[in-house]
Order: sequence, then structure tokens, then C-alpha cells
Amino acid sequence: MRFQRKLLLGFALMVVPVLLISAEAIWNNREERAALRALGESMARTRTYADLETVLFRQSRQIWGFLTGTDHEAQAEFFRLEPEIEERLRRWKLTLTLDEMDLATDVEQLHTQMFDVGKRIISLYQAEQRKAALTLANTELKGRLLPALSAKNKEVYGAARAHSLQRAYARLEAILQTEQRLLSLVILLSLVLGVAASVLISRGLARPIHQLKAAMEVVGAGRLDHEVAVHSQDEIGELAQAFAGMTENLKRSHESMAWLNHELEAKIKKLEATQTQLIQSEKLASIGEMSAAVAHGLRNPLASLRAAAQVALRHVSDGPVAQAHLRMVIAEVDRLDRRITHLLSFSRPGPFRPMPEQLPRLIEGLVPTFAGPLRDRGIRLEIDPMNDLPEVYIDPIQVEQALSEILSNALDAMPEGGSVTIRGYREPEHGTSESVVLEITDTGDGIAIPLLPSVCDPFFTTKADGTGLGLAIAKRYVAQNGGHLDITSAPGAGTTVRITLPAVSSDRDRIA
Repeated sequence: MRFQRKLLLGFALMVVPVLLISAEAIWNNREERAALRALGESMARTRTYADLETVLFRQSRQIWGFLTGTDHEAQAEFFRLEPEIEERLRRWKLTLTLDEMDLATDVEQLHTQMFDVGKRIISLYQAEQRKAALTLANTELKGRLLPALSAKNKEVYGAARAHSLQRAYARLEAILQTEQRLLSLVILLSLVLGVAASVLISRGLARPIHQLKAAMEVVGAGRLDHEVAVHSQDEIGELAQAFAGMTENLKRSHESMAWLNHELEAKIKKLEATQTQLIQSEKLASIGEMSAAVAHGLRNPLASLRAAAQVALRHVSDGPVAQAHLRMVIAEVDRLDRRITHLLSFSRPGPFRPMPEQLPRLIEGLVPTFAGPLRDRGIRLEIDPMNDLPEVYIDPIQVEQALSEILSNALDAMPEGGSVTIRGYREPEHGTSESVVLEITDTGDGIAIPLLPSVCDPFFTTKADGTGLGLAIAKRYVAQNGGHLDITSAPGAGTTVRITLPAVSSDRDRIA
């Protein structure tokens, strides 16, 4: 008999078992849907309690919003949530059985205690006993009641899961027993027919071969991530498994090659960055040696020249022209000495000694230094209140030097007068840690857009008597203190220098 006829005969003999299996599958599907529906109804009370849990924790968070002052509506929200909690608690209790009412009683007692503690905290805070309110919140609310509520939540969810799974398991056990009986009848009928084996063999050959062929075509087209979905337990299955293994090896090879290319690109970039740093280090080392030589070779003669000019100035009392020339000599000597000091500050920075510091206090100590230049040039200084800024962990001398360089540049940009504004504010960084931002804004001529990327480069300057080291020193000191410096400018409208420093609570260990 031809293979095709055998298949047709086997299919005809399998009509009855297939119908029985189909009927049994439909029945099982209906019963399983009913079991899932019952399970869903049982789990609905878990969702009801989850809503209650959310509102409970939301009410407790209002206390912290009230204490910290970050939410002005926290007190009203705390009392507004109470009726909603009572309503959700009532709904949840309606879903419980008698032996689970103890859980509802425990949750209700915990909520009552939390609400009473919250009212006491608010009363203490409004009575100006803020420390006592914070202590009560930490010990009672955060230390005792919230952990107790979390533990009770686990118990509630555990009881809900146990109750739901027990009912679902009992229903599933009944379905399986019925299914076993029906399958026994179908198997018996299949054994009587006998020819069913030929149909099983034909299906076990034709379908896996077709699936394997389709998978090979897809993989051959280049889609190595395609899954070979042949689960036959014979030679065709082994062939499919071998093909799947070969495809997986090819995929891993491609992924390894891509990963190696990525690593190579990263290492090349790192090598280029390292080379740039080495070149910069060599330049700075050369600058240091040159600065030491300049300081040694020029400072002593300049000091002698200045002293001689001062002595001559005291003895020339009747020569205004000579006095003017001598004062010019002294001024030029002082200017050269400042340049040498600037160069040494950049090439040989002082030791790094960080400590907790308040930026407002640092700025307050720096302002008197610039009182004279501000008055002489008719520049108005405006400092926004910064009383709520957290401490930063910095080297005060280095940060003060950086601020001094920035303010000096701002004053030089406004020879005809203007205004300088200093303001500070908090800024979250990466969503968790906090930073302090200090902005210094002037109303000078601004910086040309093409020059903006180079203003912090060493020895870059647009002033005839500048050294090009002021902003370079400021940027180095800010970076050494764990922060970063950004400059934005609009030609003709002014310049803003933004210094971002990490708050002491989040970055002290990193800087130290």
C-alpha cells in the first residue's frame, strides 16, 4: 500500500479518537477557565489590600513631607487620606473569611497607632518642638510602626496566596482526575484501532521535517537568532538539535566578534585619551620647570629693582616727572611679580586639604577683597540669599582662589560698569545624590562663540596683559574638589560661570 493511502486510512481510523480528544480538550478548557476565573476572584482581594497598603504608606510619607517642608499640602493631605483609608479597610474586610479577621484587626490597630503618632508629630512641630517631632517620627513611625506594617503586609499576602493556591489546587486536582479517566478511555480505543500508530509516525516525520526545513531557510538568510522549534524525540529531533547547536555557535561567534570590536574601539579611545593626558602632563612638567627657573631668575632682581625705586622715590621730592616714572617702575615690577605668582600657582598647585565648608561664608569672606575694584569701576554686586544650601566638602583655599579668578575676569569684562550676580541653589545629580550649584553672572561684553571652548585652556587669553591662566586654575581647582565648571556666554549680553560641587553627605568619602 502506498504511503499516501496508509496515511489516509490511518486518518480515517483516527477520526473517533480525535473527536473524543477534542471533546475532552474543550471540556478541560472550560473547567480550567472556570478555575482561573475563581483564582482571579480570589486574588482580587489581594489587589484590594494592595490599594489599602499604598494609601497607608502614602499617608505616612506626608509626615516626612510636613517635617522637611518640601510639601506645603502635606498636613492637609495627611488628614484627607483618613476617610479613604477607612473605606478601603472596610472593603478589604468584606473579602476576608472569619479565620482571617485577625489580620484585619492587626492592620486596623497599626493604622490607628500610625495616625495617632502622626497627629502627635504635627502637634509637636506646630508647637515649635521640631527636634522632638523629628525624634518621635524616627523612633515610633520609622523605627517601629512602618517595619511592623511591612511585616504584617507580608503575612497578609502570604495568607492570601495560601488561600488562593489551596482552592486552585483542589479545583485543578478534580479536573486532572476527570481528565485521567477520559484519557484512559481514549487510549483504550486507540489500542483497539491499532492503525493509530501509523498516523502518529507520519505526523512525527512530516511536521518536524517541515519545521526543520523552514528553520534552515530562515537561518540561511542570515537570521541566526531564529529558534529551531522542532521537539521530536527521534533522529529528526537529533538532527534539529545539532542544527540548533550549530546556529547557536555561529551566533556566539558573531557576538564575540562584535564584542571584541567594541572592546578594541574602547581601548583605542582610552589609549588616545591616555596619550593626550601624557602630552598634557609633559607640558605641565615643562611649565613647572620653566616657572621655577623664571621665579628664581627674576624675582630677586625684581625685588631689588622695586626696593631701589622706592628708595629713589623717597629722595626725589621736587621732581614730579621723576616721581611719576619711579611709580611706573614700581607698578610694572608688581605686575611682573603677579604674573610670576600666577604661573607658579598653575604649575605647582598647593596641597589639597578638604573640609566641610559653607559656600555663603566663603563668598562673604571673599567679597571685601573686591570692594575697591567694584567701587572704582561702578559695578554693582548682587548676592542672592543662600541660607538653605548644604555644606560641601572642599579645600576652602582652592575654591576661594577659583572664585577670585572668576570674579576678576568678570570685573575685567566690564570696564565701563555693570553688575555681577552670585546665586546658589541645590541640584539633584543622577536622581539620588545632591549637588550645590554656584552661578556667577556678569553683564559684560560676553565671549565670542568660537572662543568659548578654549577659554579654560592654559595660556589662552584675549587680553593684552593677561597670562591665560586664571580660568585654567579655576577649572583645575574645581575638578580637584570633585566638581565641574561650565561657562555659557552670549556676545553683548554677558557671561555665566556655573560651578557644581557635590554636597558633603553624598561625596565626602569619594573626595577624601
